[in-house]
Amino acid sequence: MSRVVVDIANLSKRYSLSHQHRPDSLKAWLRSLARRAASGKQPVDEEFWALRDVSLQIRQGECLALVGKNGSGKSTLLKILSRIIPPTSGHIKVSGRIASMLEVGTGFHPELTGRENVFLNGAMLGCPERKLRGRLDAIVDFSGVERFLDTPVKHYSSGMYVRLAYSIAAHVDADILVIDEVLAVGDSDFQERCILSIESLRQRGTTILFVSHNTDLVRRLATHVATLTQGRLDGGVLPGVARHESREPTHQ
Repeated sequence: MSRVVVDIANLSKRYSLSHQHRPDSLKAWLRSLARRAASGKQPVDEEFWALRDVSLQIRQGECLALVGKNGSGKSTLLKILSRIIPPTSGHIKVSGRIASMLEVGTGFHPELTGRENVFLNGAMLGCPERKLRGRLDAIVDFSGVERFLDTPVKHYSSGMYVRLAYSIAAHVDADILVIDEVLAVGDSDFQERCILSIESLRQRGTTILFVSHNTDLVRRLATHVATLTQGRLDGGVLPGVARHESREPTHQ
């Protein structure tokens, strides 16, 4: 049996939701302070648990799909795993290097060109510059942005952002690839190339964790499926379809 590379134990994330009125002027703010001081009452913020006591393990080479309704905690879990936000309680133990694609444009500097962002984003993902230079042609070819490679990415469309970001993530030899719903932005041809790429990466031992509302995509890629409902893991981690299918490796 393959080793556990992501171990999530009793993970919770709490947010405070403030319902107090925001004064729109200095005078109104001072009056609000005076009334609060006179009454001796402080505004009470509502607690919102985006995640509550989530525990799961992911093994090397598995492809886990996180599913659930909007607001169920899927993206919060990926952000904690990617160390973008801290948990309120619980812990995550990760073995290996993570490459994350969570939001369109994350990790890109808008004033830098596509070429410059390849090296910036690759460095952020822990890939040495020498290796990036050796793979630049493959990254650009897969992304299809060669014509705009030396254009500042602030002029890119959302689809171009996604194509370049995924291409970088797929070529930096990450042990774990974390993908939010961003691949839905790309066109159908690019989505199909990404799916073949993900299948190839998984067959070579890369662990994949992705969020999707596309049931066909989940059926095709996921070796395991976990459902989140109002921040809680609903029914544990279940076997997916992909683990029972045999495919020839697809090389990039």
